[in-house]
Amino acid sequence: MRRFVVAALGGTLAGILATTQIAGPLIAQENDRKANVYEQLDLFGDIFERIRAQYVEDVDEGELIEAAINGMLTSLDPHSSYLAPQDAAQMRLQTRGEFGGLGIEVTQEEGFVKVVSPIDGTPASEAGIEAGDFITHVDGESVLGLTLDQAVELMRGPVGSEIIVTIAREGETEAFDVSIIRDTIKLTAVRARTEGDTLVMRVTTFNDQTYPNLKEGIEKEIEAAGGMENVNGLVLDLRNNPGGLLTQAIRVSDAFLEKGEIVSTRGREAADGERYNATPGDLIDGKPLVVLINGGSASASEIVAGALKDHRRAIVVGTKSFGKGSVQTVMPLRGEGAMRLTTARYYTPSGRSIQALGVSPDIVVEQPRRAPASEEEVAEETRRSRTEADLRGSLNNDSLSEDEIRQIEEDRATAEAAAKLREDDYQLAYAIDILKGLSALAPKN
Repeated sequence: MRRFVVAALGGTLAGILATTQIAGPLIAQENDRKANVYEQLDLFGDIFERIRAQYVEDVDEGELIEAAINGMLTSLDPHSSYLAPQDAAQMRLQTRGEFGGLGIEVTQEEGFVKVVSPIDGTPASEAGIEAGDFITHVDGESVLGLTLDQAVELMRGPVGSEIIVTIAREGETEAFDVSIIRDTIKLTAVRARTEGDTLVMRVTTFNDQTYPNLKEGIEKEIEAAGGMENVNGLVLDLRNNPGGLLTQAIRVSDAFLEKGEIVSTRGREAADGERYNATPGDLIDGKPLVVLINGGSASASEIVAGALKDHRRAIVVGTKSFGKGSVQTVMPLRGEGAMRLTTARYYTPSGRSIQALGVSPDIVVEQPRRAPASEEEVAEETRRSRTEADLRGSLNNDSLSEDEIRQIEEDRATAEAAAKLREDDYQLAYAIDILKGLSALAPKN
């Protein structure tokens, strides 16, 4: 027994000695690292003093420090930045659903401002700005070399004033100018409507109103349809939705899931990770669901699409999403400013990060660009649309009752409405056709 105790004690002493021998260099390295950081901070102070004392013009010390802070943050990734007091106030307004501007979500790529997505019903959307467009100039001034915040500042201005942005677009040989009138942006988070037997929920952003608007819209449309039995499914349209609040993305996903993980976030430390799970309840009682996405669907939109796809709750249709799989935390700072810092990556229920990869649709459907029809094509379409009933003196159909004729005419009107929708919005029409097919295959009670 004594021998065992001695052996154990000897092992302990040897362990302490080994630990001390290893820890010594580590402590020295840590001290060297701290000393280097202090030297760099002293260097920053020296440069600041020299600029203030010797620059050719007087400088605003506050602006100089803000620029240094912002430079430090923007060097990390495209989504980390410093928010001056007015920018922080603007961001708080935006999450509540009303702010001034053009109505576009932007990022920076290769020195230029890239449009993530235009927001429905805003000046930018109505002027024809598209997801993927590059803004090269603002009122004739190049944005190349500017930070994203500086470029955004150029685009700000009084409501009602005009701005000219120069756009470079894939497929266009030359850049072109677009005139936009600045306006107060009032976001309608969700627009609800019914196409035939299908509910269509167009979600434009994820702000404080998104889930309440979604729930209210679904309930109203179901009531107008005469009950859930008269609905064949729902299309959740997330195209050109730049994202927003993580909490709202979780609630929207939960609206259609009964259980399971919705999303997880993983930070620098393992202890910082979070998992968010669904709770029982489905707003459409398990009816088929199609999610529409495109290259303008980012962040919170991708959380929803990824969760519903991984749980096989929805068929995802459209084109690959933007690929923003990081989480930003807004931290208030002294002086009413704020810091937006990337603090985590998020992962879909299958454990996959979509950072820089995006969510891939189950069915890839491009939205074709509409070319203006020539006069000859219009005349040919009119000629082809003539039928037997248009001929003078054609015979009546006497084999059908008035009710049967009325039913045929109603079915024809429904088909024509579907055909028009294909011309106006091919991707949405495709999604609705999928739900019609699923409904036709569903067992009848």
